Amino acid sequence: MSTTSDARSADFLKIASQFQLGGLTTEGSHPVTARLSEVAREDPAAGLGLLFEADGDVLRKYREFARSGRAHSIAATVLRALEGGGKMFFTGCGSTGRLSIQLVSIWRDFWQRQPASGDWEHRAFSVMAGGDFALIKAVEGFEDFTAFGRKQIADLGVAAGDVVFAITEGGETSFVIGTAWEGVDVGARVIFVYNNPDDVLDATVQRSREVIAEPRIEKLNLTTGPMSITGSTRMQATTIQICVLLTVLEIVCRELRRRQEPTAAVPDPAAAPAEFLAALEQAHAELCSPGLRAELARLVALEEGVYRAGCRNNYFADRFAIDVLTDTTERSPTYCTPPFRKFDDLSASESWAFLFVRQDQTPAAWERLLKRPPRCVEWSEAEARPLVPADKLARTLEILGRIRTPELMRFRIGQDGLPARPPTPGGSAVAVCGEAEAGLLEPPEGFFRQQLEATRRAGALTGAVLVGSAAWAATSREKLATALPGTVAVTLAVPETHLLLDGVTRAALKMLLNALSTCTMVRLGRVMGNTMIWVVPSNLKLIDRATRYIHRLTGLEYEAANRLLFEVIEFVEPRMKADQAYPPVVGMAVIRQRDSLGNAEAERRLHEELGR
Repeated sequence: MSTTSDARSADFLKIASQFQLGGLTTEGSHPVTARLSEVAREDPAAGLGLLFEADGDVLRKYREFARSGRAHSIAATVLRALEGGGKMFFTGCGSTGRLSIQLVSIWRDFWQRQPASGDWEHRAFSVMAGGDFALIKAVEGFEDFTAFGRKQIADLGVAAGDVVFAITEGGETSFVIGTAWEGVDVGARVIFVYNNPDDVLDATVQRSREVIAEPRIEKLNLTTGPMSITGSTRMQATTIQICVLLTVLEIVCRELRRRQEPTAAVPDPAAAPAEFLAALEQAHAELCSPGLRAELARLVALEEGVYRAGCRNNYFADRFAIDVLTDTTERSPTYCTPPFRKFDDLSASESWAFLFVRQDQTPAAWERLLKRPPRCVEWSEAEARPLVPADKLARTLEILGRIRTPELMRFRIGQDGLPARPPTPGGSAVAVCGEAEAGLLEPPEGFFRQQLEATRRAGALTGAVLVGSAAWAATSREKLATALPGTVAVTLAVPETHLLLDGVTRAALKMLLNALSTCTMVRLGRVMGNTMIWVVPSNLKLIDRATRYIHRLTGLEYEAANRLLFEVIEFVEPRMKADQAYPPVVGMAVIRQRDSLGNAEAERRLHEELGR
């Protein structure tokens, strides 16, 4: 072990008790998916069935929430704040950070389409650890500091009279807790949204215990149980969160529209939770249906084959661009796939999947996706210095230099990025299209149609996810089958509702995309049972998780497993920082211990075993 890695392990072990989270419900193993890797390898449709069955936990929790009346009381809090001139803030890290950005994007999109909407569009703000850059890639260290959360939300002007939704799946994330305390300190109304039982958090994490005990913070506990992939809170935890928070925003939008235009035909705010529940039950039944699972299994096979061949997949989306971006970028930390690559960074590994939208230029494309100009963290050295210990300042400044707005613009998601990632033989393209944007599938001008046809001409494969009424989805699938034979089309038929924000559609698409990417990665060997053995330890919580996995798979004591982990991290870190491909640190550590090998030899042995 090197002196450096030994010191880093020792530093972690000093504070490890704050991040040893194996006892949390969200870190447990879901009984439904315990044999997921075995089942999905034999039959991907059956594997998808297990994932959707586990999503039934979301329905059970949402049903409880809808009947509790909490949606209306929370919406009333928000309405009082907005009508008093206040603002809403949604804060999060990783999956919940992307959720916070998505919620604000949906809110702003609705008001941008309303006549005489006033300034409601501008009253919602997202606060993601690391800023908008973290939509693409987790920003090292930001999740672990309460001071960072405090400063990011303070920079946006949180004040008395505002509402802060502090969203953390585990209920223990330092950054999110920092935003909650900042909200409390300035006199805002704070609602803490989380997914672990209070008694478990009380017994496990002091910072969580302090929040739960604080009477000035309202608690919204949305525990659904273990995740379908152990510890992967991008699954059921954020699904129930998007359902609940979009219900709250639905009630708010209905009330505001009624008050603005008393004669308008606005759906009854009181009916929103029941309407959402009925539609969610229908959508979940559709996801579980044999027909949809069979279609989705073919798309899993398409992506699996592309990645096994060393080729790449391009997603094309418009209305659902933020939904697709969230799923594709979350594959990287969960399954150690190469993150999105900057168009001019030819030394980085090619991304397996990427997203393009139809705007010509990337700045406009990002604004289309976010429904606002991008907002990255732009702190100066003077601003950063008080936030971190002196020995971490240089590293923090280095990170800050890599997450500014010009760096985000190097991820070219507009059509100007297509020349850097053209379709190639063996690759694929998948369009994600909703009924409201059906024209994008129509020839000759339709953007989706153009890209699928260009992909086919290049000798690559094509797919589509069609989201809308059953009749429209079926008709669109037939048109694609005629125009582009062999296109793998998945038809997600969603029930017709009066929901202004179309929240059930967003939740159903999230479950579908989560299942698609998860089943693909399972079949690529990146999950054992239902454990994500390729996890990237990019923050303290994930370092603990990787350490626990090594402990479980080798029998090493926790401290020894952690020292081994940091030695492997040191070996692969230059490639991690350069966005180059690197082996899974958990797998390498297990082989090192099992076969008494050094790092280089363990990496070679791992590649041999993966090849088999």
